[in-house]
Amino acid sequence: MINVFQPSLGEAELQAVAEVFASNWLGHGPRTRAFEEAFAAHLGVAPDHVVFINSCTAGLFLAMDLLDIGPGDEVVLPAVSFIAAGNAVAARGAVPVFCDVDPHRLNPDVGHVADAITARTKAVIILHYGGHPGAVAGIAEHCRQRGVALVEDAACAVASRADGRSCGTFGDVGVWSFDAMKVLVTGDGGMLYVRDAELARRARRLAYHGLEQAAGFSNARVSQRWWELDVREHGRRLIGNDLTAAIGLVQLGRLPEFAARRRAITEYYDAALADAPALRLPPPLPDGHESSYYFYWVQMDAAIRDQVAADLYRSGVYTTFRYPPLHKVPAFKSDAVLPHTESAADETLCLPLHQGLDDADVEQVVAELRKSMESRAAA
Repeated sequence: MINVFQPSLGEAELQAVAEVFASNWLGHGPRTRAFEEAFAAHLGVAPDHVVFINSCTAGLFLAMDLLDIGPGDEVVLPAVSFIAAGNAVAARGAVPVFCDVDPHRLNPDVGHVADAITARTKAVIILHYGGHPGAVAGIAEHCRQRGVALVEDAACAVASRADGRSCGTFGDVGVWSFDAMKVLVTGDGGMLYVRDAELARRARRLAYHGLEQAAGFSNARVSQRWWELDVREHGRRLIGNDLTAAIGLVQLGRLPEFAARRRAITEYYDAALADAPALRLPPPLPDGHESSYYFYWVQMDAAIRDQVAADLYRSGVYTTFRYPPLHKVPAFKSDAVLPHTESAADETLCLPLHQGLDDADVEQVVAELRKSMESRAAA
């Protein structure tokens, strides 16, 4: 089966893990801090504003804590988002307000966000769909003008930039995912960026039980009794560790080659499918935008989308749709009517896109997709 997502791990990652084993320290330590510093340099921000955590989901929940989101507050987010974003809002007793998206780009425009903001809106969460930056600069500026915090779910956008600026750094808080299906993987893990310096220090405390950590996680001493703790507010354990950070450091060094291969596959799909009948390809990136190329999605008549997916599966090509609309999830009890989101959910299919694909794999995906489209159109 040709997978939709697949990590690329090798001897360098194994050696990094072996070195952690040899050190006999697997928890939060020097490799964690080195990974935070390297990732901060990748983003172009100060290291003290970046925290390595155990998942992007944990980062979204922590973002809601940092912004003091609570009952009665509204948080606007596109319905085409991962479930974790909606859960993070609802877990604080706040109301997720789902906005529509561009039907082809699957990212919200400024107007989609603006139309959903009310006097009760305290924050906006946006996703960079498939690694495409979208209208992030305009949305960030609109949020600033409205006095609303912006959280960027950059799970898909580890190498994405708009006009030279890293996605995840336009808003007040940014979160990235390094789970086993992402571009840069650590097995499980994520990174949190907080723009405000004091909030960044608070984030580091809350990520480790609320402990004061002026000298780092390993030193909570407040007196000669070094086992005594200085805890002023309630936190959780969300931190990453040296084992996963060691993998992340190697993966970060390989990120340029991963992104280059994904871009090459995207360009092949664009060329090979350009004349495919009744098939719509992703819109081109605007000037100045760089993508992580996390998804490659095609759109077709909703009447045949599921049948095409089944044809491809039978031929050894796995496809999917990310992300099922959140306003349709019963737990959120939303009555939103979002026509672009709903049409996209019925018409869109994500094709395999990862750096482990060889040329033969990509050619097979194209051949099987074209064959299925032709047979379904003739039926």
